[in-house]
Amino acid sequence: MSISRFPNSELSTYGDMYSFGILLLEMFTGKRPTNEMFKDSFNLHNYVQDSLPNRVEEIADPVLFHNRQVEIITSTRSHENHGFMGNHKIEKCLISVFRVGVGCSVTSPRERKNISDVVNELHSIRDALVETRIH
Repeated sequence: MSISRFPNSELSTYGDMYSFGILLLEMFTGKRPTNEMFKDSFNLHNYVQDSLPNRVEEIADPVLFHNRQVEIITSTRSHENHGFMGNHKIEKCLISVFRVGVGCSVTSPRERKNISDVVNELHSIRDALVETRIH
């Protein structure tokens, strides 16, 4: 929990949730909030939010799919590849992760996701990925 230095302010986890959300967005986009593309009111949160759900493949860090691409290239069915290496479940999971990050990093602290909901959503995403045998 973050501790405030201001005498009349409440202790809260809202700041921690914001930081966690931004960290998720950083990890899955490969972009830092200090990237030169983010200027004025355009930031990492808006970048991801504006891309959901239809442009997720464009904003996802390609490093996330490196091993999957190698597997597909060596597969005899590589010609069937389309979007997210042919796996709709991966796309859905990635959209879900981005939505968690966006939900945690909204401007208004009281509108941010709470940790219990985030943990449940991340467990569901993990379970969906395990079903697809993605590691």
